Amino acid sequence: MEEYLEKLEYRMKLKGFSLKTVKSYKYNIKQFLKFINKNPEKVSKEDIESYFTNLIDNGYMSASIRLNYASLKFFFTFVIPKNIDFVRIDTPKKKKQLPKVLSKKEIISMIDNTKNLKHKLMIEVLYSSGLRVGEAVKLKIKDIDAERNLIRVNQGKGSKDRQTILSEKLKSDLLKYLCTKRDNEIYLFSKKENHIVLKTAQKIVDNAAKKAKLNKKVTPHMLRHSFATHLLEDGVDIRYIQKLLGHSRLETTQIYTHVANNDLRNIKSPLD
Repeated sequence: MEEYLEKLEYRMKLKGFSLKTVKSYKYNIKQFLKFINKNPEKVSKEDIESYFTNLIDNGYMSASIRLNYASLKFFFTFVIPKNIDFVRIDTPKKKKQLPKVLSKKEIISMIDNTKNLKHKLMIEVLYSSGLRVGEAVKLKIKDIDAERNLIRVNQGKGSKDRQTILSEKLKSDLLKYLCTKRDNEIYLFSKKENHIVLKTAQKIVDNAAKKAKLNKKVTPHMLRHSFATHLLEDGVDIRYIQKLLGHSRLETTQIYTHVANNDLRNIKSPLD
């Protein structure tokens, strides 16, 4: 099994997959090989369908099953090429869920109730620039252009560079915070010689929501959703929002049109 997993990792790295994706694919393939308990050279379409049925029976979410599908398709296309028609293998459809969005008032309350300057700045950056949490924790000081109000995102999702906006309002907090950092520090949100981890950022946001008494589970990604939705409600062209978010396809950004209330607020309730 290890030989096949090493080949998988090698092939994925050659194709430029992120370390996170490599880890996920390796785990999925390892679980699949344990399940079928046979030489992967002899795997059939029926074996794969049987595995997916097992995942469904064990309550796996549709997103997890689709990730397994992608892992197996890559494995049996580039590692052990087999004539398996993946198009004819059924998987659960992706659930269409609207993004969960906070109001501007709720986000301001989170910021105002956070006294730790580093934590406050994390929330401000996530919301005002629309960064993914993984991009925020890896943000380098040199990539902040305070004069032009821009943030450079290096190698974001899909290994793409992009630029997003920097809020004027957070500049004073940013300056205060930078004055506390050592000259040799690289990352904006650092811990010793490296950047903070994702769980730390998630905990910062969660604690801020509790201090603001929002009575709901708040994640860093909800701040990104709120960034996009609020820009759309303020009349910003959706194609600009697409670029700021780093979406490859406009269709991905268009989901925010379903939660923005530009049109809904002009409709009068029959009760009124």
